[in-house]
Amino acid sequence: MDTRRINRISEEVKKIVSELLTMEVKDPRISPMISVTKVEVTKDLSYANIYVSVLGDQKAKDDTLEGLESAKGFIRKEIGNRIDLRYTPEPIFYLDESIERGIYMSKLIDKVKKEDEEKRRNSNE
Repeated sequence: MDTRRINRISEEVKKIVSELLTMEVKDPRISPMISVTKVEVTKDLSYANIYVSVLGDQKAKDDTLEGLESAKGFIRKEIGNRIDLRYTPEPIFYLDESIERGIYMSKLIDKVKKEDEEKRRNSNE
């Protein structure tokens, strides 16, 4: 299948799932601080690998994944209603911690810069 079509479908699924998570899914286990970072639809359109980022502790992340698993049927039905496809891909949710890793790396870089500036000031004095 054409990769451009797969990419367009992936982006459309991402948009729909993001909208569903913020507006329509009412499960209290799903954290309000959730974002869909990436969606990869398989070439045969049978599965949609959905990567979500959750801001919070490990318990919030685990609870959110449980809530997403229980809402999987509703999410698949809504994807099918909003996208005209012969087969609706089954959503599979994964936790994406790349944003948190990026924040952690940014903090480390800032810390090293600060220490380097202090060393340079101390050596000039």
